[in-house]
Amino acid sequence: MSRIATTFARCKAEGRAALVTFVTGGDPTPADTGAVLDALVEGGADVIELGMPFTDPMADGAAIQLANIRSLGAGTKTKDIFAIAAAFRSRHPDTPLVLMGYANPMVRRGADWFAEQCKASGVDGVICVDIPPEEDQELGPALRGAGVDMIRLSTPTTDAARLPAVLDQASGFLYYVSVAGITGQQQAQLDDIAAAVARLKAGTELPVAVGFGVRTPEQAAAIATHADGVVVGSAIVEIVGQQGANAAPHVRDKVASLRAAMDKSIKAVA
Repeated sequence: MSRIATTFARCKAEGRAALVTFVTGGDPTPADTGAVLDALVEGGADVIELGMPFTDPMADGAAIQLANIRSLGAGTKTKDIFAIAAAFRSRHPDTPLVLMGYANPMVRRGADWFAEQCKASGVDGVICVDIPPEEDQELGPALRGAGVDMIRLSTPTTDAARLPAVLDQASGFLYYVSVAGITGQQQAQLDDIAAAVARLKAGTELPVAVGFGVRTPEQAAAIATHADGVVVGSAIVEIVGQQGANAAPHVRDKVASLRAAMDKSIKAVA
């Protein structure tokens, strides 16, 4: 089993949802990112998404847009992201690491090159926001050939007719984007999330993780009673933006508060 599959299976066996956290690589600088990633693990994150900075992050709200600007302004390159990933893997051999970003940095040197770099640096999965499943051949075969999960996105507008295409050759987990919009700006109603997760789980054995608009421990706890995973990004990225090179302990505390609330919620339901 992959690290991602093993982690979700362990969380399920423990009767809890996985906490999936996101930060932008190279924010505030490449040298600072390692400490932030370590803080995510120390706070209780089960899976980590590392954002690849890009000039036009179309699915992201202001917090992550600014993080991309800070990272690129610090000179972050794709090679730096892979160096950050490799260093993380050496420190944390069991924590899944997923690269999340946009097609241009992933395919400009060729899909095979990107996939091999992922494999070499210990990356477990990739989320590419702007390559739809209908264009899987652009990146999917290369990643699967390298043993890297191609994680797909489902949204509130993914209907029954399109869902099979989204699920086709997807692996790792299914990321449910809970709002039709950009990151960090809106919050879906819990009833809507519960219904969507139930519908998705009826169509796949993949774990379903819910993200976009999840900011507070209370929100994470509520979603954790329905989903296999909860994704928190913008709220953590904002802390990095506010604290800069001193962000790590503040990030750890935020993640710990999310973890504690999720675990308490699950125990209450049980």
